[in-house]
Amino acid sequence: MDKFLVFLCFFLSFVLSDADFTGNSSDPGLTSSGDSLCAQLIEPNGYICSEHTVQTKDGYLLALQRVSSPSGDLRVQQGHPVLLQHGLFMAGDAWFLDSTEQGLGFILADQGFDVWVGNVRGTRWSHGHISFLDTDKEFWEWSWQELALYDLAEMLHYIHAVASFKVFIVGHSQGTIMSLAALTQPDIVEMVEAAALLSPISYLEHVSAPLVLRMVAMHLDQIVLALGLHQLNFRSDALVNLVESLCDGQVDCTDFLSSITGENCCFNKSRINFYLEYEPHPSSVKNLRHLFQMIRQGTFSHYDYGILKNLLTYGQFKPPAFDLNSIPKSLPLWMSYGGNDGLADTTDVQRTLEELSSKPELLYLENYGHIDFLLSIKANRDIYDHMIGFFRSLEKPSSY
Repeated sequence: MDKFLVFLCFFLSFVLSDADFTGNSSDPGLTSSGDSLCAQLIEPNGYICSEHTVQTKDGYLLALQRVSSPSGDLRVQQGHPVLLQHGLFMAGDAWFLDSTEQGLGFILADQGFDVWVGNVRGTRWSHGHISFLDTDKEFWEWSWQELALYDLAEMLHYIHAVASFKVFIVGHSQGTIMSLAALTQPDIVEMVEAAALLSPISYLEHVSAPLVLRMVAMHLDQIVLALGLHQLNFRSDALVNLVESLCDGQVDCTDFLSSITGENCCFNKSRINFYLEYEPHPSSVKNLRHLFQMIRQGTFSHYDYGILKNLLTYGQFKPPAFDLNSIPKSLPLWMSYGGNDGLADTTDVQRTLEELSSKPELLYLENYGHIDFLLSIKANRDIYDHMIGFFRSLEKPSSY
């Protein structure tokens, strides 16, 4: 066994035995307006915002925010509904971390769209579970599979019912995994007008981010599960120390963000301290393991429990794949991806494109990395103008 892994097992068993991993995620007491996403980031910029709660089939209480421009009126919303779906270790605040001229949530509201902001289970803005506390093992028994088939499905159902129109989806990173998986399901895709995917991911076989590859190689996901952990909260001292130990002598983490996402050309590093006031949000160890399965196996499939539990759960030895070819050819898709993305590698994006029955509109940016698609200082003109043009081309005068 690698000496480093022996050390790591010892290190984890020591520091995690008394570590607090509950953080403030999914606090059932999140009721005061001052604790809401609307109050923290959206209303202070003059935008109109309302908070909504959605319950999933498996009992999680998710937060949705509805946003309108300062000149708008949520009671008489005129634009087409757009759902913004965030990535891994993020939440709905990710779309509002930059200025009103740069943050996509603000930009879409100013353009007259009916903006809805999704927050998956376990994140700060969502509201827990009807039965479990976030200190319970059962609370964290999910992966992106449930985020796609339960969380995203229920948010779309709610928006579709309130707005009375099909919904545009915008996803980034894990938000695109969720979107592509969900769109293979006939009962979900019927609520969607079109999807725009930033750093689109369905396959992760060619990930190049060095720190991610290091964690996969040392089976970090299996180690933390073996130690009885179920929540990943990178605000805890234990996990901060763990990541530092992974970098020490093994991976160059001088530019930590690049070591986990690839090099970003246009990320505003001067705002990192502000971003860290909100990011990262917790996720589950099971979710990390599902993502690592994708890297190791080169698949876009349901969670792999192993042969015996797969038989009990799915009725077959291997987990069923999400069939990208089953996404309707008639569904308009738009994708933007970058040459420096260490997670959404161009080879994997091409595989996704080959398996789709449709031909999405594409925007390729050679120098863009994974985070640039969300926080580039030039994203407005480089990406968002093109995406908004795609949505405008699909709007029908009779829609509103």
